[in-house]
Amino acid sequence: MDIKQISVFLENKPGTLNDMTRVLTEHNVDLRALSLAETTDFGIARFIVGDVLDTVNILKEAGYVSSLTPVVVAEVEDEPGALNKVLQVFTDHSINVEYMYAMLGSREGKAYMIFRVQDSMKATGALLTNGIRILDQESLSEL
Repeated sequence: MDIKQISVFLENKPGTLNDMTRVLTEHNVDLRALSLAETTDFGIARFIVGDVLDTVNILKEAGYVSSLTPVVVAEVEDEPGALNKVLQVFTDHSINVEYMYAMLGSREGKAYMIFRVQDSMKATGALLTNGIRILDQESLSEL
């Protein structure tokens, strides 16, 4: 039960991120979450959308190189210590977090964290066992 994250490789120069988001805007793609990492020569835009396959095709037609990565999206209480609870579950199950970022949502009192881990099935099982709700691709439309 994971969500597919789209990663797009972008040249690290002014305007390239704007150009990519313009393509998405022209096709009415709604970004649910976005993370940007960079090095000297290139950047990686990582994002979550509702319709992954359509978005990948849009990007491909526009000349962008992208890849899909499974990520785990956990719903946590929007309160101090909630993130630590999730991270403690990962620690207790020897699950390493490669990176993480937040996602917007509209459920009152809830926050959403996106985790890239090596074994998303193991992470999902550990979180569910500890009473932490996990989102799947279909549940994005509820937010």
